[in-house]
Amino acid sequence: MKKTLFTVTVLLLVAAFGISAFMVGNYLLDGKKQADRMDELSQVVSEAQTETTTEATTEGTTEATQPKETTAPGMLPGYKEIYEQNNDTVGWIKMEGTKINYPVMQTPDDPNYYLYRDFDKKDSKRGSIYAWGEADINKPSDNITLFGHHMADGSMFAALNQYTSKDAWDKNNLIFFDTLNEYHTYKIFAVFKTSANVGEGFSYHKFVDAANEKEFNDFVSTCKKLSFYDTGITPAYGDKLICLSTCEYTLDNGRLVVAAVRIT
Repeated sequence: MKKTLFTVTVLLLVAAFGISAFMVGNYLLDGKKQADRMDELSQVVSEAQTETTTEATTEGTTEATQPKETTAPGMLPGYKEIYEQNNDTVGWIKMEGTKINYPVMQTPDDPNYYLYRDFDKKDSKRGSIYAWGEADINKPSDNITLFGHHMADGSMFAALNQYTSKDAWDKNNLIFFDTLNEYHTYKIFAVFKTSANVGEGFSYHKFVDAANEKEFNDFVSTCKKLSFYDTGITPAYGDKLICLSTCEYTLDNGRLVVAAVRIT
């Protein structure tokens, strides 16, 4: 009897190990595939923008720090190609020194469509970076919230966690968030955590367009009050904001938010 029980136990442990190994393997494979796909897309953008910048320099222009805008299609170099592959694409986000270098998706009629789907609309635990459905990217709205998973391998929005320390802010506090038509740079003004449970925490993502100056200032004030540290930056009414949102694990259903104000 004991021998049979021992054998069954061993078989169960072996099966559990096999299932775990299979799941880990799938996770790593999914990560590799998505990383390769993101590299491919970023290469498309980089090559198109480099080519356009080179053309501008050759023509004798002095503004070669950023690629010039395209005219006929109204889309920036590289972004037109990305949009043609998936017309849910509304922009691109990048933070130097991190893995954040991704297309931004938006589906107003199904806001969380990309929560667990990749750029090619295939199932993925990593999902995609996507914008809050009610926000107008091109207007733009006063605040646009972008969502991304906090992945253990450091991909998606995992890098935001380092900004709980002001040392990270001191080293790099800029976020490049382009629409398909315009280049824009944002500067981080607050980093905070809150609960996403209904009736708890700060519903930062629901702030899209301020009804008046007081509403805007109250939002900014709350972001700064909750912030891990003081950046010395206070956006003014009329400024445009973005909030990068990911999971935070010290709170029940926690969220970590990096709020930034547009400077160019």
